Amino acid sequence: QQHSSTPAADAAGVDVRPARRWLLEIGVAVLLVMLLRIFVMESFHVPSDSMAPTIEPGDRVVVTKIGASDIARGDVIVFDGTDTFAVADRTPFASDGLIGRILSGAASTLSIRLGEQDFLKRVAGVGGDHVTCTPEGGLVVNGDPVTEPWLEPGTAACDTPFDVEVPQGRLFVLGDNRSDSADSRAHLGDPGGGMVPVDDVVGHVSWRYWPLDRIGGLEH
Repeated sequence: QQHSSTPAADAAGVDVRPARRWLLEIGVAVLLVMLLRIFVMESFHVPSDSMAPTIEPGDRVVVTKIGASDIARGDVIVFDGTDTFAVADRTPFASDGLIGRILSGAASTLSIRLGEQDFLKRVAGVGGDHVTCTPEGGLVVNGDPVTEPWLEPGTAACDTPFDVEVPQGRLFVLGDNRSDSADSRAHLGDPGGGMVPVDDVVGHVSWRYWPLDRIGGLEH
């Protein structure tokens, strides 16, 4: 007696269609997650206290990428500072070439970004703004004093005075923890003057989902 076989069965007569369907579903799910990360939102782990007390070390936040270029003063953003804040400290895993791009995409899906140096800061000035600060007078933008409720009570807006004009298409950013934040102030003497190109903005920080006792949106 002869037994017939089908393309969906292996040499042992086992139906492999469920396994193929399962692998296909996993592949589609991974693709959807990567597309979501690329175009809609992304998760980030915050390692430093430069934005304390608004965002503490160990917090995990969601960054919304839709409307990333629509930025206003007071927004908390994540940006790629590879070519501005971290020129001399570029990570060795630059996502160059096909393999690099594949590794970078897979790592980013898990909130690990290779070849980039991402920073989380608050926007103090946008293109065309005149931004000044003194320890006594606080932050002033276009002649108007800025109220900064996100600073710890008693914290000075700056330790050292500065006076800058923000070029069009650029941003002047500050950390909420002014005494421990390497922000635009620390790069005033660098090429570009510490101004972040709008095109380097990854997105707006819209939500904190960890730790659970501090879950919620961010106040502007």
